[in-house]
Amino acid sequence: MSDYNAGNIRVLEGLDAVRLRPGMYIGTTGIKGLHHILWEIVDNSIDEVSNGFATGIIVTIHADGSASVEDDGRGIPVDIHPKLGVSGVEVVFTQLHAGGKFDSSNYAHSGGLHGVGASVTNALSEWLKVEVYKNGTTFRMEFESKEVNGEVKGGIPKYSLIDTGEKTDKHGSYVRFMPDKRIFETVIFQFDTIARRLKELAFLNKGLKVKLIDERIRVGEGYRSLEYCYDGGIVDFVKYINEARNTLYDEPVIISGERDGISMELSFQHTDAYTENLFSYVNNIPTTEGGTHETGFKTAYTKVMNDFARRVGMLKEKDANLLGDDYREGLTAVLSVQMTNVQFEGQTKTKLGNPAARVAIEGIVTQVLGDYFADQKNAAVGEAILKKGMLAAKVREAARKEKEITRAKNAIDNFNLVGKLTPCTGRKPENNELFIVEGDSAGGTCKQARARSYQAILPLRGKPLNAEKKRIDQVLANEEIRTLISALGSGIGEDFNVDNLNYHKVIILSDADVDGYHIRAILLTFFFRYMKDLINEGHVYIGLPPLYKIEKGNHVEYAYDDAALAEAKSRLGKGAQVQRYKGLGEMNADQLWETTMNPKQRALMQVTIEDAAEAEKLVSVLMGDAVELRREYIIEHADFNKVDSFNPNGK
Repeated sequence: MSDYNAGNIRVLEGLDAVRLRPGMYIGTTGIKGLHHILWEIVDNSIDEVSNGFATGIIVTIHADGSASVEDDGRGIPVDIHPKLGVSGVEVVFTQLHAGGKFDSSNYAHSGGLHGVGASVTNALSEWLKVEVYKNGTTFRMEFESKEVNGEVKGGIPKYSLIDTGEKTDKHGSYVRFMPDKRIFETVIFQFDTIARRLKELAFLNKGLKVKLIDERIRVGEGYRSLEYCYDGGIVDFVKYINEARNTLYDEPVIISGERDGISMELSFQHTDAYTENLFSYVNNIPTTEGGTHETGFKTAYTKVMNDFARRVGMLKEKDANLLGDDYREGLTAVLSVQMTNVQFEGQTKTKLGNPAARVAIEGIVTQVLGDYFADQKNAAVGEAILKKGMLAAKVREAARKEKEITRAKNAIDNFNLVGKLTPCTGRKPENNELFIVEGDSAGGTCKQARARSYQAILPLRGKPLNAEKKRIDQVLANEEIRTLISALGSGIGEDFNVDNLNYHKVIILSDADVDGYHIRAILLTFFFRYMKDLINEGHVYIGLPPLYKIEKGNHVEYAYDDAALAEAKSRLGKGAQVQRYKGLGEMNADQLWETTMNPKQRALMQVTIEDAAEAEKLVSVLMGDAVELRREYIIEHADFNKVDSFNPNGK
């Protein structure tokens, strides 16, 4: 055994640690990590906006694959740092945990504190260029990644910050960078992903002008571009989310306030839907796991509504208070909080942990919303919410009785699963997989193909219920849904408990045709509406069976899309025979195992919710009653020019 001494301890200097372990700083080197290094630069510009120093941001995806962010803020400091002896620009882009956001006199609140700053973007880029527009002139500095003593180092200054002498009327900062192909699995920025985040930021920052330009795609004399600006701020955000729904009152409620250095804005509106949708943000960062600010809002909101109900006589003295869930049925709300010293918790650092936020938000909502409903002109809004809540309470009570009956019939339910669910023999949920398949034919093949020790099969007989705009009692009345709930074992709605899940991989396996895609959409809608944590915790997957089988002599391989088919045919040459699979039932058990169910070879797509508000809007458009909005979406996104040119002989 070799000696282990101080000489074996490696000291990482500067940004070396970032390149050695990028996952520690940006989570992943996949597509999400690629966009994370863009968000670090965007966050800096947004902090200028939310602190009142900037009004506009331009994000550009350049033709060479690089990206840039420009704002009209104060500009990164260009003077010499008193301790480090280099410019503020060099400090910001070469030092971890350095920046003006650690001093509340520069930024009252900052979203950048959740990340690690521009220096990480610099470390993981092939090159990065900065321009600062300040005092009527242009300052410039460039950085690069290069090999030093046989090792690639990132974020090395090409030269110190210079005053170019170029006169300008602009003020602010411009940062352009090229992601390093040696670090990331892909360096291709996704226009739609960036557009969604920029739209969200425009909603959260009233009056902010945001422009996104994609120089990779020509449109007329210019390039593909989008612009966002919402003078209504989060009120417009709520209207956007509710666009495909019927609202109970015309305009969203908007309240705001500040207490103990914590400021908040809240806008909400009720619809005729049956689920609650609360989207919360802290310093423009989505808090998808909720936290103390959401707790404060919910507590105060329930109290205010119960007080109002008693004041107008809809709740009598002998009546019990309604639950918060009753008043929040059909609620769409956006809560935006600004504060210092943010403490994020949870596995993904998207849960607010500051106890002071709960106290402050609860106090503000109790006072301001109470005053809102005390005003007679707002009585109609309050009464509409009360009527919705009263009905929800009755349905909740009926659903509770239904659940009690269901529990009482538990033995019968388990008996009913015989012939429906083919369970696995394994008793460790973390190892078990449930394949939800379309029809008895595919189900039969899957049963023969599976590894019975850890793979269970649940065939669907017909299409399950579309859970969009269905109350929980209506959902529970559907046999296919009841079978699925019973098989998963984790409950539904407010009773859902991911710790009771029988299978840690829930895999939707449907045919690659219209009916198969529809079934997939229906199941995902059900999970999204009534078992959202199943998705949030990463348990939902889509199985990807191959579209083609290619044979030449004794050689067999499979292609999962047209590009893979073309590559295989080119590689195998003449004489290759191609079979297209139109459904899972066309495969024999060995083929299905080899291509779709064997963990060593199969392809699975994990279902995630990257943007909860956008997902909410999309589900309501595609699965709800808004026919015209659904038609517009299909026209915008569908490829009506795709021609099926499949020829089994490859001619």
